[in-house]
Amino acid sequence: MADATQLLTPSLFEAGTQHPLFGVLLTLVAYRLALGLQHRTGWHIAQPVLMGTLLVVAALYAGGLEYDSYQQSSSPLWLLLGPATVALAVPLYVNLKRIRELLWPLLITIGIGGTTNVILVLLLAGRLGAETIVLISLAPKSVTSPIAISLAEELGGTAALAAVFVMLTGVAGALLGPPLLHLARVESHAARGVALGLNAHAVGISQALQDSKEAGAFAALAMSLTGAITALLLPLGGPWLLGHLSGSG
Repeated sequence: MADATQLLTPSLFEAGTQHPLFGVLLTLVAYRLALGLQHRTGWHIAQPVLMGTLLVVAALYAGGLEYDSYQQSSSPLWLLLGPATVALAVPLYVNLKRIRELLWPLLITIGIGGTTNVILVLLLAGRLGAETIVLISLAPKSVTSPIAISLAEELGGTAALAAVFVMLTGVAGALLGPPLLHLARVESHAARGVALGLNAHAVGISQALQDSKEAGAFAALAMSLTGAITALLLPLGGPWLLGHLSGSG
């Protein structure tokens, strides 16, 4: 009986990991555990995206599983990124009157902030000796994954690197953004939301929603406009700036 159990357990484990939706289940369970950890501890550093990612990595390593198989089985979640982004129109509609009042300051802030964000990161990474393929993948780090991956591939970068940079940017922005805004004495929910959405995309929106619905709405608007501006301007100005960095390097 013991021998049968020993033979059955590995086969069940292997069958479970090879299920087409194994990656989806693992991701959802990891995120739910991470969310519970943050609620129970109250630690700001226990950011659900960061903790959830670490749990997924730990599970894959402990089970000896390949990342490629996990990525393939979690692909349905990628399909939901688009509808989830569109659903952000709901808080925007609820706060439409407030957004209209601040429309021009918003457009100016997001335009300057989004452009400066890309220029500064390319200049800094270029001066530190980053290769061109890394610079291209790094440039769209502050927009959502679908836009960042498409831009990186279009300009000659790597989709995997772009996705990693987007995730790291979102987690770093969600962790460091609120303390820095508090240190700068930024109390306006609209301003806090714009800062988080502009710099930390969807993860920043999640963080902004913990402040208030108004902050979440402005974060969603900032993320959307930043994505649109980056998608329009990066293919135009990115090659010139990259060429300038390569020439000066």
